[in-house]
Amino acid sequence: MMKQWTTDIAVRWTMRTVTYFIVAAVASIVADIVWNGLPALTWEFVTGPPRESGAAGGIFPVIVGTCYLMVGTISVALPLGMSSAIYLSEYARQGRFTRAVRLAIITLAGVPSIVFGLFGLGLFVLFFGFGSSILAGSLTLACMVLPTIIVASEEALRAVPQYLREGSLALGAGKWQTIQKNVLPYAIPGMVTGSVLSIGRAAGETAPILLTAAAFYLPNLPRSVFDPCMALPYHLYVLATQHPDAVKVQPMQYGTALVLVALVLGVNLGAILLRLHFRKKYKW
Repeated sequence: MMKQWTTDIAVRWTMRTVTYFIVAAVASIVADIVWNGLPALTWEFVTGPPRESGAAGGIFPVIVGTCYLMVGTISVALPLGMSSAIYLSEYARQGRFTRAVRLAIITLAGVPSIVFGLFGLGLFVLFFGFGSSILAGSLTLACMVLPTIIVASEEALRAVPQYLREGSLALGAGKWQTIQKNVLPYAIPGMVTGSVLSIGRAAGETAPILLTAAAFYLPNLPRSVFDPCMALPYHLYVLATQHPDAVKVQPMQYGTALVLVALVLGVNLGAILLRLHFRKKYKW
């Protein structure tokens, strides 16, 4: 009994130490970005175009390009991912083929983003002839986050108690009516949260848009989905690795990083608020 108690204490303190270490590491990184990025965060920086190869000016076209890519990614990945999850969870016959499909989806969720970038370059940029454009970048990012959305949405659907389905079917409701009225309202919080969080991850990816959509400097904002765009992660990558005067552009680096972190945090906060809203609306 004493040995078991000692083991429990040791495990608890080990887990607590690891957790505190991770929190401290993340907090130190965020604090460094905020401390060095706030002085660069001026009205001109947020609303103006970049000048002098990114060493001066602002990042307004960069923010707009990132928002375009995120909207395009959401428009493609969200309906496809949720529809696929509903089919796999509610309609598909459970067997070897379905298990193989799920395994393939889980495997794709762990594929490095550069592989999706090369895939998008070969398929959307070259084969379909979209060129380096918002459309090609959005489709590539959608392919990258699609497995994560499917997995998260299917897990949310599985968490809904089976008796809600059986009760609805027993009262004479159809399959889709049961899913629409008795399943989706309770699964939506988890589906939306997982989906939006994956979109937040896509907003910070550099490799896929490097090969399919991003440009370092464009004098004008994109006019259609077939135009390339500037994007925060690629802009930050170029400032940090390609600019000849690293010291001069350091304030721009931190300012761009702070805006990118704020954008991703805003997306994640939106996911949390949506989850809370749906949880209050549909309690079970």
